[in-house]
Amino acid sequence: MTPDEIYVALAQRVVGYLRARGVPDPEDVAGEVFLQVARDLRRFRHAEDEIAVRRWVFTIARNRAIDAARRARRRPRSSGGEVPDQPEVPAEEPLDPVLVGALLQLTEDQREVIALRFVADLPLDDVARLTRRSLGATKALQHRALANLRRSVSAEPPAAL
Repeated sequence: MTPDEIYVALAQRVVGYLRARGVPDPEDVAGEVFLQVARDLRRFRHAEDEIAVRRWVFTIARNRAIDAARRARRRPRSSGGEVPDQPEVPAEEPLDPVLVGALLQLTEDQREVIALRFVADLPLDDVARLTRRSLGATKALQHRALANLRRSVSAEPPAAL
């Protein structure tokens, strides 16, 4: 696969994963991810294996998300006003606001497993390997996260007609 093909195939999923992880500027971090992909692709041995490429790209994305969180902790942003209870969702946000709110109620570990499993579309054993957890621990995190999401989404009052 070429860097262009990888970008076309995975860019939306990477941005979605970074959004689900709560990265402050997911498009910017995704740019860093694909810059590293383009730079390092010639050294990647499994460039023709789509699953291996996806696993590699999301490993880079996860590392960049961790770096972004570290940067944010070192340099907290202050708007001078009150801190909102929940982050604002941009108007062009492709995710359902109820789902975004439910995701924000998960623990960081649960959110990461859900994002890698369902946004990045990685198999459970790859998610376990990527997050450095046992398969059993990863399954348990996924199970608890899905149960919490189910409770959060079903607890929402019905929309007015």
